[in-house]
Formats: sequence, C-alpha cells, structure tokens
Amino acid sequence: MPQDMQDLLVWQRAIDLTVCVYQLTKGFPKEETYGLISQLRRASVSVASNIAEGRGRLNPKEFRQFLGIALGSTFEIKTQLIVARRLEMGQAAGIDEATALSEEVSKMLTSFIQTLSSKTELGC
Repeated sequence: MPQDMQDLLVWQRAIDLTVCVYQLTKGFPKEETYGLISQLRRASVSVASNIAEGRGRLNPKEFRQFLGIALGSTFEIKTQLIVARRLEMGQAAGIDEATALSEEVSKMLTSFIQTLSSKTELGC
C-alpha cells in the first residue's frame, strides 16, 4: 500500500508553496484575475496534486512520472514569478519567499526522482 502523501516532506513543502502563492497573488491587480493570478495558483496547486496522485499509484515508474510533472510545474512558477517581479506585481518579499520555496521544492523533487530512478534500475 502506498505511503500517505502527507508523510512526504516534499508534499508538505509543496503545500507551503501553494499557500505562499495564494497569499502573494492576493496583492496582484484585479485585472490579473484570469491572467497571472490564475496561472500561478493553478501551477502551484499542480505541484502538490501531482505528488499526491503519483503517490497513489502502485507502480514506482508512474510515481516518478507524476513527480516529473510536478517538477515541470515548479519551473512554470519560477517563470511566472519572474514576470510578476518585472511587472512589479505583488510585494518583493512575497515574490522572494515564493521563489525560494519553488527552488526548494524543485531540488527536493529532482533528488526524489533520482532516488526512484536508481531504485528502479536496481530492480527494487
């Protein structure tokens, strides 16, 4: 039986990232509701959601695939935060915090994927 996703530190940090993004985007201009706000929020929710969905799979290769999708979403977030910073949306401290969290989650996912890849190669 798969481990509960809530036990995974990477999932916990992904939830922290989502909360941070939601708090940050509250301060964005209202005309961005269907633009950058929506994009950032959707991508941030996608990270934790894909970790959770992958964790629910019985096959380690499928789990690794979902972790890869989550990793891709962290890169979306980083890109969107760069755009927000350049357009001077939101508070700089909030953008810094969200950027740091996205970097942390990205590194954790990369390490996790590498660990799963090694185990799969070994036949575990």
